[in-house]
Amino acid sequence: MGARAPVEMVTIGKVVRVHGVRGEVKVRSYSDVPRRFEELKLVTVAGPAEGPCLLTVRDSRKAADGYLLAFEGIGSPEAAASLVGSLLQIPQERLAPLPDGRYYECDLQGMEVWTDDGTALGVIVDVLTTKSNAIFVVRGSRDVEHLIPGAKEIIREVDVAGRRMIVRRVEGLLSDESHDAL
Repeated sequence: MGARAPVEMVTIGKVVRVHGVRGEVKVRSYSDVPRRFEELKLVTVAGPAEGPCLLTVRDSRKAADGYLLAFEGIGSPEAAASLVGSLLQIPQERLAPLPDGRYYECDLQGMEVWTDDGTALGVIVDVLTTKSNAIFVVRGSRDVEHLIPGAKEIIREVDVAGRRMIVRRVEGLLSDESHDAL
């Protein structure tokens, strides 16, 4: 029998605090999939101090700025406190398909970024979220970083399977030292 491939996990939220006296927790969502938490049955909880464990969601409801979740076996504020700071994760294959032009952050991490004139800029190391669009943090050689806006006018092509993004070179977008670093 062969070894099973490791399951890629995707973070969909973070436990930010305890709520109430029945062991509920407040969760900040990292997902924009409608009803993601309302339909969640099982979730991997990866704590800051402990390894990941699989928990059954007993109840979930929308709150003002996130969600309130209750888990089987967590019935007190003291037990819920151990979850604060934990990340909620699901297997990547359980992600909902996205419309064209939309990508999961996990699909972009580590992707090579090139300009439309063939210059290698580096790889995506982080994705920052703003109200208008995402900002891709691209790290090149010698740790030169570029902040690339995820706007239609800048992003020319995203090839998830090929792990490559093509961006339009715009005056002032890239740091002056980037030409020497590449």
